[in-house]
Amino acid sequence: MPLINATLSHPDYGFTVTDKTGNQMKIDIPVDDGGHGAGMRPMQTLLAALAGCSGVDVVSILKKQRQNFSALAIEIDGERETGKEPSLWQSVQLLFKVDGEADPAKVYRAAELSITKYCSVAETLRRSGTDITWSVQVNGTTIKF
Repeated sequence: MPLINATLSHPDYGFTVTDKTGNQMKIDIPVDDGGHGAGMRPMQTLLAALAGCSGVDVVSILKKQRQNFSALAIEIDGERETGKEPSLWQSVQLLFKVDGEADPAKVYRAAELSITKYCSVAETLRRSGTDITWSVQVNGTTIKF
């Protein structure tokens, strides 16, 4: 079986994407563009992949450092190139939000290592010219180094 199988499953532009283990996600385009808005937009899936890739890294690093955290959320925003086809991600900003008793310096370092060294999705975006920046909040306080 292929790594990914995408099947047109919703009229016009909606796809169900299935991986080789049976996990699924829906992809569609907005109603304004002729779709039905019944799934994530294709370019949003890249940002979702970035969140997942980096999130796994941060959790792994913090666990190895025996840091106690009760929650991790990642907010991502970005700007795409204007007036170009294809329109790539020009800039992407991540906000890592961690709650718990974790050392803020270690949380910041975990995010930094993920984005600059370990996350393959971040590197893929960077090689396409995307400027990736990140910030970290621990228990609602922005961490700066």
